[in-house]
Amino acid sequence: MSDREHVRISESGVRVVVTGLGVVSPIGNDVPSFEAGLAQGHSGVGLITRFDASGLTCRIAGEIKGFDPEKFMERRDVLRTDRVQQLALAASQEAILDAGLTLEEEDRERIAVYVTSGIGGLESLESEVRQMLLKGPSRLSPFLVSKMIIDATAAVIAQRFKLYGGTSSVVSACASGTQMIGDAFEAIRRGDVDVILAGASDAAVTEAGISAFANMRALSTRNEDPAHASRPFDKERDGFVMGEGAGILILESLEHALHRGAHIYGEIMAQAVTSDAYHITAPDPEAHQIVRAMRMAIDRAGIAVSAIDYVNAHGTSTPMNDKVESLALMKLFGDGAGRVPVSSTKSMIGHLLGAAGAVEAVACLLTFKSQSIYPTINYKTPDPDCPLDCVPGEARKATVRYILKNSFGFGGHNVCLVLGAYPREEDD
Repeated sequence: MSDREHVRISESGVRVVVTGLGVVSPIGNDVPSFEAGLAQGHSGVGLITRFDASGLTCRIAGEIKGFDPEKFMERRDVLRTDRVQQLALAASQEAILDAGLTLEEEDRERIAVYVTSGIGGLESLESEVRQMLLKGPSRLSPFLVSKMIIDATAAVIAQRFKLYGGTSSVVSACASGTQMIGDAFEAIRRGDVDVILAGASDAAVTEAGISAFANMRALSTRNEDPAHASRPFDKERDGFVMGEGAGILILESLEHALHRGAHIYGEIMAQAVTSDAYHITAPDPEAHQIVRAMRMAIDRAGIAVSAIDYVNAHGTSTPMNDKVESLALMKLFGDGAGRVPVSSTKSMIGHLLGAAGAVEAVACLLTFKSQSIYPTINYKTPDPDCPLDCVPGEARKATVRYILKNSFGFGGHNVCLVLGAYPREEDD
């Protein structure tokens, strides 16, 4: 199928909107506090407290503060789940309430759960391996497998809310959350279901998680100044900062949303997925497939490249990623690249791995609400390799109708979404 044929199908198909948001993040454990943190340009990065990191080269992370899973589940269920599932459940509950979904009045066979993780239950795996080494394999928890496997997150949500429309947990590394939103968009557009809880959760701020990425030299070692360590597109960037959290969006068909009088944050207009097929951890330095993914998403949305008002970048704060993403945006926008606002939410919350794109998508929907582009904080020294308008320092008021959301992952996964404000001109 050609891209032009796909555009025609998209234009004639079901429209998909977002009616509910839920988030747990390093700058807020619900949407209102997350939104306030974004608007204030607040950093959620600090010294690691969840374990003794004193012997590590990286001792900083974007940790969640004050999260109590027993507010969302019974104590016995807390003991049977990993933190990654607990965070996702909390965000799901908030999203359902925010959407005004009265599940008792809905056909639960028409509601699906598309929620994943980039890493899964790493904290439980790490803890149980230590237990095994100390006391032998017979002491492993019988709940380890269900805590560890990635699809358990979607299963826990479906079981809690009795949602029978199907589950999906596609893993595409740090693009996982964004791909879940795009896949949910496609499923609703096909008519598979009416409503989907879509997003991702990750909780890899553990000794093994931090050590593994640090030993790859992927993490910032700005341990003496944690709040300024994540600095996407800045010339002095020295690596990403690990974060943890969950983002859940309620997607539904426009018809279903209008029928029940739901508030609409915005519209998912298109998804595109490509593969670099280049290297397991490094992006293609020529950015060929990133550019193709962005162009396909924009074409499938049925708009011109010049219509994009803002790019929510992958923007990890690693030297290579930011350079390659900048190159891709320059190829996409040409001479206009420096005039399109581009910011990275990771400057405030760190890199939430598989959950990054989902939490950042929440930020995009809040951008439509506020008509304010949230900043790239810690941007001080311009990099000639990244000649972009990075919205440095503080939020900026702007008219935002179309957003391009980029997410890339180890393995060469490239996922791009186009989001639209609602209502659009044609709805008036």
